[in-house]
Amino acid sequence: MADDDAFSAGWRDLPGESDLREALADMLARARGLGADAAEASVSASRALSVSVRNQQRESIDFEGDRGASITVYRGGATGSATTTDLSADGLRAALGQADTIARFTETDAYAGLADPALMATDWPALDLFHPWPLRPDEAEARALRIETAALAADTRIGQTEGATVATEDAISAYANTHGFVGVETASRHAASCTAIARAAGGSMQREIAFSQARDAAELDTPEQIGGLAAQRALARLDAGRAPTGTAPVLFTPRVARSLWSHLFGAVSGGSLYRNASFLKDRIDTSIAAPTLGITLYPHRRRGLASAGFDADGVATRQRTLVSDGRLSGYLLSAYSARRLGLQTTGNAGGVFNADIAPGTADFETLVAGMGTGLVVTELMGQGVNLVNGDYSRGAAGWWVENGRLAHPVENATIAGNLADMLMAIEAFGNDVEYQSALRTPSVLIGGMTIAGGD
Repeated sequence: MADDDAFSAGWRDLPGESDLREALADMLARARGLGADAAEASVSASRALSVSVRNQQRESIDFEGDRGASITVYRGGATGSATTTDLSADGLRAALGQADTIARFTETDAYAGLADPALMATDWPALDLFHPWPLRPDEAEARALRIETAALAADTRIGQTEGATVATEDAISAYANTHGFVGVETASRHAASCTAIARAAGGSMQREIAFSQARDAAELDTPEQIGGLAAQRALARLDAGRAPTGTAPVLFTPRVARSLWSHLFGAVSGGSLYRNASFLKDRIDTSIAAPTLGITLYPHRRRGLASAGFDADGVATRQRTLVSDGRLSGYLLSAYSARRLGLQTTGNAGGVFNADIAPGTADFETLVAGMGTGLVVTELMGQGVNLVNGDYSRGAAGWWVENGRLAHPVENATIAGNLADMLMAIEAFGNDVEYQSALRTPSVLIGGMTIAGGD
């Protein structure tokens, strides 16, 4: 492993916090010196190691390093932005010069500018996001081999995999603006995965994945759990048939239910709203879903996969309820989109910082029993979602349910409906929340969707 050691020497080295603060302060001071009314800048760097194995041999080893900076200058109502991967003093000054030139010649935008200084984050709890994993390439390879071995040993019908991967990443990022705000965050993210391939006696094959991620490597699932789950999921899909065409309840398991909430978040995000491209525009304080739906945002969750003390505008993040008893309580806004809508930013520049869907009390088996006849979805394909009018149509695979029991696996199905109707048609939530995600959701049972079984 000498070559690995030589190649990876120093790969974890990241710029220090003081270096980033100094670089940001210099850029902002120079922007003021050029006559800018205001400016903001960010600098980030990351280092990652990823090792994959396949057929019990190393398939790839990747060392990745990324550095970048951006600077935005506001001048007379006009905005200029530039980015660079050159973090040297000369590189940062060149980017500043480009941003300033753009601001001098671009059209004005009355909505552009920094967020209100009174909204800047001043204090936030320790989020405990930085847990470096001193993982050598040979150690990562050995762990990946354990994952693949567990998948292959699960059943004689698992004759191969598409590989197992172990990855680790450390990152540091900093943001500052001419209000005097400076925020620095360091974070780690570790992951392990495996895609198993199962072969039926007749020769048909199915593949499935299992994945684990965490800020702290000690919280990852064991290699045996990951490999075993990938095999279990692949085996469950063997001899898949077709779902009957018609209208029936659809049960979204947690890993596919997350997409439902991502669509909802997209529909209540500022960009969609001010472009009149959302079926949920002007729906604040109205019922948008069944009264069992509750969504709470937790940006300060300790070791959360999307935790943040401040957003991309430097605005303080805060815990808040987005949906309560099926009623929409607010939007997801940046400073810019809030101005476009005549509202105040919600501290969501950059996205959603951890979200929990309130679980129900029923376990998976109880939900299935309550369906009678319907479809359990374990995989979704395609992007057939229109946030303007809510139309929804996606490919699906999973299990057909008869008499409240899993009857047989299905593939090549299509499920269709309208997101507005689907949200109102939620019949139940499970208690099977998947916690290794920034978006924590249980299974979701929706009544009356259109199902096409395929050819």
